[in-house]
Parts: sequence; C-alpha cells; structure tokens
Amino acid sequence: MGLIEPRPLPSVLLVGLVPIATWFIVRPLLEPIPAIPALYSSVGLSIFAFLASIYLVPALGPTFIKANLKGHDLLKVYKDDLDIPESMGLVCASIYILALILFIPFAFSTPIRDQALAKKAQEGITVVEFPHYQLAVYLSSLLSLLIATMLGFLDDVFDIRWRHKLPIPIIASIPLLMVYYAEHGNTNVVVPLPFRVLLAELINLGPLYYVYMAMLSTFSTNSINILAGINGSEVSQALVIAGSIIVNDLLYLPWPIDFRLPLHLLGNKTELEFGGVWNAGMAYGSRQLVERHLFSLYFMLPLVAVCLGFLYHNWYPARAFPGDTLCYLTGMAFAVVGIQAHFSKTLLLFFIPQIFNFVLSCPQLFGLVPCPRHRVPRFDSNTNLLHPSKAEFKTSPSKLSILVLRLLSTLGLTQVTEHPNTGLISEATNLTILNVFLLRFGPMNEKKLNQVLICSQLAGSGLAFFIRYGLAWLVYDGDRR
Repeated sequence: MGLIEPRPLPSVLLVGLVPIATWFIVRPLLEPIPAIPALYSSVGLSIFAFLASIYLVPALGPTFIKANLKGHDLLKVYKDDLDIPESMGLVCASIYILALILFIPFAFSTPIRDQALAKKAQEGITVVEFPHYQLAVYLSSLLSLLIATMLGFLDDVFDIRWRHKLPIPIIASIPLLMVYYAEHGNTNVVVPLPFRVLLAELINLGPLYYVYMAMLSTFSTNSINILAGINGSEVSQALVIAGSIIVNDLLYLPWPIDFRLPLHLLGNKTELEFGGVWNAGMAYGSRQLVERHLFSLYFMLPLVAVCLGFLYHNWYPARAFPGDTLCYLTGMAFAVVGIQAHFSKTLLLFFIPQIFNFVLSCPQLFGLVPCPRHRVPRFDSNTNLLHPSKAEFKTSPSKLSILVLRLLSTLGLTQVTEHPNTGLISEATNLTILNVFLLRFGPMNEKKLNQVLICSQLAGSGLAFFIRYGLAWLVYDGDRR
C-alpha cells in the first residue's frame, strides 16, 4: 500500500493572490476610510484562508495517514492499493476558525478608531459605544463552530451511530441559543396572510422557537452528511449554499448605486431597490438589517474560501476525503448565520435538494425499508460507471412498506424487484437523490454524477430566490422572512 499522489499546486497563486489579500486587509487602515471597512478585511483574510487550505491539505495528508486516518475509494479501481487521507475537513475547519478569530480585531476595533477621529473633529468629542452584544454573538458563534468541529472529528474517529449523531448539533448550538436568550431574542413569527383570519398577525412561540432553532442546526448539519458518498459531493453542496447566502446578503448592503428590479413583472406589488447609505435596499430595510447580513458575510466568505481550496483536492478523482468534520462545520456555520442574521426561512429555501433527499430517505431512516450501512451508488469496475444501489428485504415487507415503495416506484423515485415465486418485494433501490439521478438519467461516471448534483443544487437556489423575492408577497405583506 502507498499514499495516493497529490495534485500539483499552482505556485502562481501565491504570487498573484498574496498581494491582493494584503491590500484588502490594510485598505481600511488607509485614508479615506471605506464605508464598510471590516468587509475589506474579511475578503483579505478569506483569500489567505483559500491559500492555506489549498496548500496545507496535501502537506498534512501524510500526517493523517500515519495517524491511521485513511481509507480507500470504494467507487474506483486503482492499480495499487492506495491510501487516501480521511477527516481532512479538520484542516479546513482549523483554517476557517483561525480566520474568524484573526478577523475579530478588524470587526470590533472600528468604534475605537471612529472615537479617535471624532476627538479631532472641530465640533467636539463624540462617544462611540463598543458593540458588546455583537461581540457576544460573534464569540458564541465561534464557540458553536468549535464544538461542532470537535464532535465531528470524534465522529470520524469513533464512527458514532446515527441515533447518537442526531443530538450532536443540538449540543453545539447551545452557546448560540443561550446568547440569543440572554439578549431577549425575538421569538415572534409572522402568520401568513391566508391564516390571519383565524390567527393574529404575530404569534409568540416562546420556548418552541428555541426548539425550532435547535432543529434547524440539526437539519442543516445532517442533511449534508446523508447526501454524500461520491467525490466532491459534500463540499460542492456547501459551496453552492454558502454562495447563495452571500448573494442574498449582498442584496442588503448599502451600494453606492441606486436602481430597482421590476418585480411587478412577477406579480409582486413591491419593488426590490438597491443603494443608499446604510439602506438595506429592500423596501423595509434598516441599518440593523444591513449589520445582520454583514455578520452573515463575515462567516460565509472564509467558508467559501476554505471549501474552494479543499474542492481542488476532493474533486474527482479525490486526493483527500473530508469526513464528517466538514459536514458538521458547514452545517453549523449555516445554522449560525440563519439564526443570528434572522433569515432562517430563507436559509431553508437554499436546502431544497437536501429537504427532498431527507424526505425521500425517511422510509429507510425510520425502518420501513432496510437501510444498509452505505447507500452510495454501486460501482461497476468493468464499465467505470455508477448504478443505483439496492436494499434487500431479508423478511417479508409490511403492508405500509409495500404501499410506500409502490408510491415511490410510481413516481419514478425507486425501482423495486419482486420475488418470482411469491410476488413480494425483495429489493428496492436505496432512497437517495443520487440513486434517483441514476434511475432517471441512466448509469454515469462519478464525476458526471457530482456535476448533476451541483446543477440540482444551483437549480434549487434559483428556485429559492424566485420563491423568496417573486412569490413571498402572496403569503406575507412586506419584507417578511
């Protein structure tokens, strides 16, 4: 056995990106001070995070192999029995959290600089209050990410069972929820227009809202984890979702331009407006809204950076495996921004493929259909193509199982095999979106299957934006998220 050869590293990246990253970091220290100085620093640190991930992943691969954190690619045939380093998501998580820690002085020293400048002003001294609440939110988010990383790595090392995995994100979200509670976070939800005849405009869920936020962190973490198994699938999902969140955040920033999108063409009675100083651009924007989406950007930009660097090594054929650590990290990062920036419903829209995959997987997750340890597609070494994998019934299926499988088979979401003598269902393709793609489009190689998955994720994000900004007015008045 030997170590798989890493991909060559383009040295031009260091020469080209280091000066750019440095300029972004020192730009807020120059005159004149830009409108959003911390955002410049976040971009610069994100570029450094990208460089660190793309260079450190192959450099630390042999160290992980020596620690017995290694595996083999089950969906390929190599000439030699080559080891591939696993749990490399720990490297990405370390770089990501380090970038967020280094960003703290840039994000929270702005009031101090503003106060110093105000003292020099002719009109007198202006006192700028330090944002203690924002710092507490930021640090609690960091703590949740650290806990998620630790528990994800423990899962990689000890191979925790699914029933024990479920509460892990809830544990990691406790610091987040406690700060939300300590600052008397809003627990009201807006009632959709069709139901206001029976209910009020706002309903206070109280403790149920905290249960909802804890479940959000659980879903966002595990939904990426169960849609995995092929090269690049986990990190590709995270990249598209994080990129979608960034696009959504950019809609709320105070751009120096001023224009409007003609949403009335979609039937929307409001207009989506961009521009203005500390104007979120939305019809109901505010400075607080801008700050929330800036907070989201500060967490999503370095996440995209480390995921891009890791994707270079995890793309087909993979030279490194992320493990559950990366899934826990990205899922918790999405939960953090969804909860703290108050756009949890919009966040769930970006998980449309994951929601579909989870609902489809429920018959196997809850025992109606046999659930093998690995539900990844079946690899044919003769053709180098992937086929839908199958779950075998060792006992006669129940009436409910037969009904569910017949319904899914009619919808083209699974393929059942009947016993020639009894006519009972003996096999069914595993209930995952990857197997559905192989059923609908036929056998394909691993690289193409991941490309189809990425296209479905992009299509889901496109649908999410259409629902959020084109159809939301049908059930909510104004900018209700």
